[in-house]
Amino acid sequence: MDCFAALAMTVGPPFYISGSPMPEPAAESLAELRQEIDRIDSAMHALLMERGRIIGSLIKIKAAQGGGSAFRPAREAAMMRALAERHRGLLPLDTVEGIWRIIISTFTYVQSPYRVHVDVSGGDAAMRDSARFHFGFTTPCAPHISARGVIDAVMEASGDLGMLALHGGPGVGAWWMRLAPRQAPKVIARFPFVERPDHPAGMPVFVIAKPLADGGARDVVLEAVTVDRWRGGYPEAVAELGGEIIGNAADGMGLSLLIARPGKWTDEAVARALSRAGGADVRSVEVGAHADRFEATSLRED
Repeated sequence: MDCFAALAMTVGPPFYISGSPMPEPAAESLAELRQEIDRIDSAMHALLMERGRIIGSLIKIKAAQGGGSAFRPAREAAMMRALAERHRGLLPLDTVEGIWRIIISTFTYVQSPYRVHVDVSGGDAAMRDSARFHFGFTTPCAPHISARGVIDAVMEASGDLGMLALHGGPGVGAWWMRLAPRQAPKVIARFPFVERPDHPAGMPVFVIAKPLADGGARDVVLEAVTVDRWRGGYPEAVAELGGEIIGNAADGMGLSLLIARPGKWTDEAVARALSRAGGADVRSVEVGAHADRFEATSLRED
């Protein structure tokens, strides 16, 4: 049922000096290299099992302290950025990122089982690819045919997550307004953590969860803003704060905007900027926050 992105890496033929004989691979050397690969595979498996033992201890400590959410969006974002920055060699970054995402999400699931609710109303292929890339196959995924269905499911569950496309199309409506109530789910992350062209799960999505007590990132804050109507000066006014309008839709008798702005600004900064741009009856409420986006296009492979 899931659609998968096939990863392929093409390596050109080796270069040899003209007239020199083509060297034959030494059987002993090949055997030794394969033994090294087996040794590395065994060590990697041992490290994963050791990580599992540490997670087991972590579960016991958390239980003694009264539990708590296993999700740490800020830590996950920092881990993925560090992974991309230090990666070198022939193995594609796509593969390495996918492996680490599976490791992180699976061990989170082991600590506290959860489901991922996915809005597939805009088409299921890209959303399912994103869900499986970022959460693996151990974590159960539940498809929904609307953003509202995802938000309601996360609200009713104890520790589930939801995935919503940033650009769900004109018919999706102002779904972000359903995140406005104090106890409603909030945006906790934006995927992918590491952005680049041709990412196998590169469609930008928000991850929502019930409000987190700690472990969240606040580099970028999301606000649901209601105004009387659209005015051409809004985008420039928000851009002057270093932010952007990433959604707009009719809401009752007015207009609702979804705005991302740097976390360093106060809660009133966006409302004041829109008012100066001509907005009337401007009201704003925070609906989530996430880590800064990291562009991997500047990284160079050795």
